Amino acid sequence: MTTTMASKALQPPPCAFSFSFAPTHRLAPPSARLPLLRYSWPSSSLSRRCNHSPTLTLHATSSSSSSTLEGGEAVEKVFHGECFVLDDNIDTDQIIPAEYLTLVPSNPEEYAKLGSLALVGLPSRYPSFVAPGQPLSRYAIIIAGANFGCGSSREHAPVALGASGVKAVVAESYARIFFRNSVATGEIYPLESAEGRLCKECRTGDLVTVEMEKERGRLTNHTTGKEHKLKPIGDAGPVIEAGGIFAYARKTGMIVAATM
Repeated sequence: MTTTMASKALQPPPCAFSFSFAPTHRLAPPSARLPLLRYSWPSSSLSRRCNHSPTLTLHATSSSSSSTLEGGEAVEKVFHGECFVLDDNIDTDQIIPAEYLTLVPSNPEEYAKLGSLALVGLPSRYPSFVAPGQPLSRYAIIIAGANFGCGSSREHAPVALGASGVKAVVAESYARIFFRNSVATGEIYPLESAEGRLCKECRTGDLVTVEMEKERGRLTNHTTGKEHKLKPIGDAGPVIEAGGIFAYARKTGMIVAATM
């Protein structure tokens, strides 16, 4: 999702739909907050994106739950499972190498293929994230260091993680575009530690629970017995919960028929 555009560049082609979107969230730094965006999309392009509603199948060792207020607003979400721990500066080519960007996420078979290839570009010092011949990873939660998702901008990076069964990433910090792509696609929750480097406190295979509430979050490592505070996801949460920016825009009435 393009988030910084010169006003002169906003010359949308004729179309049947338009929307306005101005979410803010406490998780991202000010430079990464999503500004007010008004843009009209060609109906064919909108149709392709609106048809992308992947269904995630959780691995048997992971679980999730949520509770809602009257009116359907999510106030708490819980993810439980084994974690996969990464260092700093994990780039998008390590998450999903460029040679696989021809895979189309809206195609169910190719979406599943992306999941099976998630983190295939990691250095050999890491264990396999997805076991050979398996469509999903055993790890429901990724814990990473600083600048997670750096490198080239590619929507396929959060899509591949979501398709592999990952529900949340807990990192020290994120590359700006990766964070925005995570929110825009609705594939994963990009959470941030409030206590520094959890990648040094946890080990791959630890059993953890991530709890998200409106004003706070928490990661409990059941293997070590330690609890760690997370920064709140803020207003990005409902967008991800809805399934991404277009699903959220439809849900909230932001996408309306254009007047001719």
